[in-house]
Amino acid sequence: MEQKGHPRRLTYSIGGVSFDMILVEHGTFVMGREPERDGDQYYDDKRAHEVTLTQDYYIGETQVTQALWSAVMGSNPSKMRGDDERPVENVFWGDCQAFVEKLNGQVEGVRFALPTEAQWEYAARGGNRSKGYKYAGGDEPDEVAWHKGNAGGETHPVGQKKANEIGVYDMSGNVCEWCADWYGEYPTEAVVEPRGPQEGDSRVIRGGSFGGRADRSRSAYRDAYAPEMRDGEIGMRLVCTVVGPTGDK
Repeated sequence: MEQKGHPRRLTYSIGGVSFDMILVEHGTFVMGREPERDGDQYYDDKRAHEVTLTQDYYIGETQVTQALWSAVMGSNPSKMRGDDERPVENVFWGDCQAFVEKLNGQVEGVRFALPTEAQWEYAARGGNRSKGYKYAGGDEPDEVAWHKGNAGGETHPVGQKKANEIGVYDMSGNVCEWCADWYGEYPTEAVVEPRGPQEGDSRVIRGGSFGGRADRSRSAYRDAYAPEMRDGEIGMRLVCTVVGPTGDK
């Protein structure tokens, strides 16, 4: 089904590895934690505020897998191997930028990037189809997330848990995901297309991981990490905008 002229799904293939991007239609949402919706846990995700995203975009149906990373980069930095459908991890922020740049050189008509923090949270909450869940796809973490309580201390192949309202998997749990933004305090007023601070010491990570408590997989939860550091619990997810012919490259 097509929506507003955009296909709901775009499929690409690199080196025999296919991956799908899912349409996120633009809209306005409340970013950050509201106690009645998300619980009352952490300081960093307070200051719920209205955010408007003015452009449609696409987000990866899953986290970037080890198979896709290897197809693009020719190597696999991950600590936890044994199944190429596990998410790539042990990548620092600069690694992700190099991956995006190389991918953009292989696919015409599309510009891939790391999501902004606002793009990430809007998609995790289900975009304009959101049902107001605490986690990405439900209120019960075991249904939607691999976390410390059920993951057995390791990553799992992507797409095994329940998808969220727009059909995206693992935005809660499995591995944390780098975002484009520098980390900073949220604004107190409504904003349009926020991009975070212009500089900083840490980059935003989102989504929680197999090694973290379930409540750190909430859609509102945010954290930060030095961009030059690698960690076996941090991977990435793509977003893209279409600038030419779409699909099946």
